[in-house]
Amino acid sequence: MRCPECSRQRTRVTRGAVGPSRYDAPATYALIALNVAAYLVEVAGGGGGLSPGSSSVLLDFGLFGPYVAEGEWYRLLTSGFLHASIIHIGFNMFALYFLGRLLEPGIGTPRFIALYFASLLAGSFGALLLSPDSLTIGASGAVFGIFGATFVIARSRGMEGVASSIGIVLLLNLAITFGNPEISIGGHLGGLAGGVLCALFVLAGERGMLGPRRLPMELLAMAAIGVFSIASAIAVA
Repeated sequence: MRCPECSRQRTRVTRGAVGPSRYDAPATYALIALNVAAYLVEVAGGGGGLSPGSSSVLLDFGLFGPYVAEGEWYRLLTSGFLHASIIHIGFNMFALYFLGRLLEPGIGTPRFIALYFASLLAGSFGALLLSPDSLTIGASGAVFGIFGATFVIARSRGMEGVASSIGIVLLLNLAITFGNPEISIGGHLGGLAGGVLCALFVLAGERGMLGPRRLPMELLAMAAIGVFSIASAIAVA
């Protein structure tokens, strides 16, 4: 998967190391680093887990409807960088590593960053819509958004093998979502919806539906999804 700007350039063949480079997906590695750093702060503040008193970081920055209603809107964003356990962050970061190295080079770093945060905020909206009184944390909303976007874009570009593989893994994750009462269904579905919407705007740009200045228009559309998610989350908190 290559972004439209890169696909117009001639490919220069050189001898060198084989395999993906960290320079192909800088935002992916930066986001993983931010999530890991936040988890280390959690551990330093008292450890992971969602039980009261386990970590002041979780209680101060996790997503909780009544606190959002009182004006602590930053929780819509900060909750997406917190995790309950090493297993929780491990699964999310593995998925982000795998999907990010596939999608980010395919659509370009600016679009990938906008898609990630739009999906994260859409996941926060979904979590508050279905369970406003539960403390919710995790990057799963953003990860589900990347899952959905990768599937839609790969399918549209004729990469049926990639789309099928991503689709199967996505369905398995949705089954786990609905089968585990401790998982935020709203957070996962909201993030998935946000990612799919962002992907549709990327495809609209590729088809010339957004005019000659497609990148600014796509980023503006993704920003609008994020703003809508924030406003809606505050309204339902």
